[in-house]
Amino acid sequence: MSRRLPRSLADEQRVPSLARPGQRRASLTTSGAESTRERLLTPAFVRLTLADVAYFTSTGVAIYTLPLWVTGPVGSDKSGAGLAFGAFAVSALILRPVAGRLADTRGRRPLLVGGALISAVGMLGTAYAESLGLVVALRMLLGVAEAAFFVASIAALGDLAPPSRMGEATSYNSLGLYLGLAFGPPLAELLVRAGGFSVAWYGAATLSVIAALVAAGIRDLRKGAPATAGRIRLIHWKAVPPALGFFASVVAMGAFFAFGALQANAVGLMPTSTPLFVYGLVVVAGRLSLARYLDRFPALPLGAGALVIIAGGLMIMTLWTTPLGMVLGAAAFALGVTLSTPAFFSAIFATARPDERGAASGTASVFLDLAMGGGPMVLGLAAQAGGIPFAFGAAAAIAVAGGGWILALSRHSHNVAR
Repeated sequence: MSRRLPRSLADEQRVPSLARPGQRRASLTTSGAESTRERLLTPAFVRLTLADVAYFTSTGVAIYTLPLWVTGPVGSDKSGAGLAFGAFAVSALILRPVAGRLADTRGRRPLLVGGALISAVGMLGTAYAESLGLVVALRMLLGVAEAAFFVASIAALGDLAPPSRMGEATSYNSLGLYLGLAFGPPLAELLVRAGGFSVAWYGAATLSVIAALVAAGIRDLRKGAPATAGRIRLIHWKAVPPALGFFASVVAMGAFFAFGALQANAVGLMPTSTPLFVYGLVVVAGRLSLARYLDRFPALPLGAGALVIIAGGLMIMTLWTTPLGMVLGAAAFALGVTLSTPAFFSAIFATARPDERGAASGTASVFLDLAMGGGPMVLGLAAQAGGIPFAFGAAAAIAVAGGGWILALSRHSHNVAR
């Protein structure tokens, strides 16, 4: 790492790069152009990425299937779909710090395998859930799985990636998430058409089992060490201001994930998984093509601009209620997400010293869970009251408000720097 990291967002605004050549990056979004030739694509790294692909494809299947399952065979309404979609974040929010502790003290592999197997149980159980209450309970079980697998996966990436190629490693590894979100929904639609909703849930469970089997064979991971004594810092307060912008972007993502397929069906877009598929493809293409350029821009203005683009995509889907409007809105929305997450992680980590990065990461995860859980629940009520376009418009307003906050924060930081 660089010998002197930015101590504030003001420093981050005037420092174009947070790491020197050949040193570990200080954020998740720095370019790999200065990497050394240390080997990155080891068998263990490839296995981890493949496990991520399988796990998040299972998640993608659930994203498509869940709202249709809840509003169809379960017999609930749009607000019930929002409640079911967001319920997993409650348990995930509570258990992320615990999962991080266990990943350090018990090792990465047990949480990777255990989280994937718990996911398989939750997906399989949902195929037999005939009431909203049971679906919500199983979604909370899937939150346990998500906390264990996701936290352990990020920790494992740190074990396996050469310090000099961490940014490149993060870019490649994140493809597991976005490929899963891109191909999971159309796979789910294919399974639903072929054999019904139960077959889709069986497919999701099978993918989770595959993720567990692949993760079980990963070598060179941290085995665990005795917990160290001392107070554990759970919240990094300096990260809260930029994390509010991250929160706004994830609320918008939650609305799109929860209601994208339903709105596609409402406007006559077939297949109805198309918006989610377009979203995943645009984000994957953007992460591959733009990763080395994003850190050339100050993180906060980039984040504010990303939120405006996200709001624009949602407004296209709100006002242009046709199949073409849905596709173009999803593509614009995805472009904003492509920019937003790297920008906000860069800003969040710029507030932290090396010994504070764990707390900063935990703080960001808290906002992730609050937004992904609470957003669909609240916006589900908006969708029930005024329709899905109204909910998209409300999410766009939240994104605009977040962009205004981040822009004001950027200006304040710039003035302090001067």
